[in-house]
Amino acid sequence: MTIKLTRRAALSAAAALPFASAAAPVLAAGEPTKANSTVAKSFQLGDFSVTTLLDGSVPRDDAKALFGADVPDDEFAAVSAENFISPEIAQFFFTPTLVNTGSELVLFDTGLGQGGIQAALADAGVSPDQIDVVVITHMHPDHIGGMTTDGAPTFANARFVTAAPEYDFWSAMDAGNRVGDMVAAKVTPQAEKMTFLEDGGEVASGITAVAAYGHTPGHTAYHLESNGQRLVLTADLANHYVWSFARPEWPFSFDMDPAAATASRRNVLGMLAADKVPMIGYHMPFPAAGYVETRGDGFRFVPVSYQMMS
Repeated sequence: MTIKLTRRAALSAAAALPFASAAAPVLAAGEPTKANSTVAKSFQLGDFSVTTLLDGSVPRDDAKALFGADVPDDEFAAVSAENFISPEIAQFFFTPTLVNTGSELVLFDTGLGQGGIQAALADAGVSPDQIDVVVITHMHPDHIGGMTTDGAPTFANARFVTAAPEYDFWSAMDAGNRVGDMVAAKVTPQAEKMTFLEDGGEVASGITAVAAYGHTPGHTAYHLESNGQRLVLTADLANHYVWSFARPEWPFSFDMDPAAATASRRNVLGMLAADKVPMIGYHMPFPAAGYVETRGDGFRFVPVSYQMMS
């Protein structure tokens, strides 16, 4: 899918994305979501309220093995130093996103399954049974872990959306595969309520699937548009705010098809940079929203600051 985003539309979108300044409970999809806490941040995108939800955060001390296994040590260290981070440690953030369209509450990914998603939703004034749609960008454990709680569906009233290649791949795994077993336990029992989208398919009015395969066979990003304002949920297209942007050709250790993942990164990040469209990345530092600029042969992630706050 090719997204055509004009500079004028993108700039007007950026100007109209203020973070809400006070928390307020959401009693229905028709009421705007306004959260501003350490685990839930809301902003407006046209008529949509978009809220990032911090499910958890954890450090990993094998940064180079994860993000630059085949890269010379001095090159990895240099890129890290240029961006004021250690080459030894990576801090991971896990950030599902809630989109209130005005008629439906649409949740993108469900987190680790350790209670963080419920806590973050509560800070946004939402209970799990209010979620109308759950979109699974891909089926790695940190995205489907929260689909059940104590063996029962967490989002009992929701319909589900994902890409067919993603579900088909993982549901065909033999028993004993970690991800396949989790899909069998958490996803397959709810598959009868699931819709399978192709590239360009629509979750709801203004929410469109963008194939970004490579990280997994059906990894999908999502393009949001409301009143001419746009934003892209990039999921795991880029898994670190420095290394994945500065050197998009460096394969992440969990990219199943490194060449396809690199192509997807360059395609989507290039579009975001050229058209100055904001993004939300699942593993970006919370609140996970920002912009992309070109830097040399790569990119730089520019986190939101006061330009998106009221």
